[in-house]
Amino acid sequence: MNGTDSPVSIEKKYAAGIIRFLRPEQKNPLSVETLDALESVLRTLICESVERIIITGSGDTFASGANIREVAVLDPETARDFGQKGQELMLSIARSPIPVIAAIDGYCFGGALDLAVACAKRVASERSVFCHPGPKLGIITGWGGTQFLPRLIGEKRALDMLLTARTVGADEALEMGLIDQINPDPLQAALEI
Repeated sequence: MNGTDSPVSIEKKYAAGIIRFLRPEQKNPLSVETLDALESVLRTLICESVERIIITGSGDTFASGANIREVAVLDPETARDFGQKGQELMLSIARSPIPVIAAIDGYCFGGALDLAVACAKRVASERSVFCHPGPKLGIITGWGGTQFLPRLIGEKRALDMLLTARTVGADEALEMGLIDQINPDPLQAALEI
């Protein structure tokens, strides 16, 4: 999965498997291709029995969420399939027998936030920002964020984020329990957990 055409790379360091999103020029969108690649490498790493799996981004973005170009052309049937694909992936992350950690450095929006809150732990840099921009687009998250987020930060704060598209910085995210720690090098901190 380290080919130049792949939207993700996989690397092993110490006892961890590291999955990195590789489309920084596009803000690492969670396209169908990326979801398929992520699902595949997660299965591979679980079979290889690493001690933990770390998901991280590249450039100034963890991930930007669903690819809006793909979302714009969905019809009712394909929208259901797309939502179910994302839900199943986020559930597999949440239920993984190996802890999955999000190492967030930069933007973590929409479906990427769903992915992050499905993880067992979240480490973020000071420059990281979190948002569910769906309300500004007339959509709501369909990948489990409406379930995971309230369990993590409480219903009132989750509704605020899900209904207003308000952006939350790293300090506030730490205070509300959205992330577990702030570190200048989230990937290194995740390797040390």
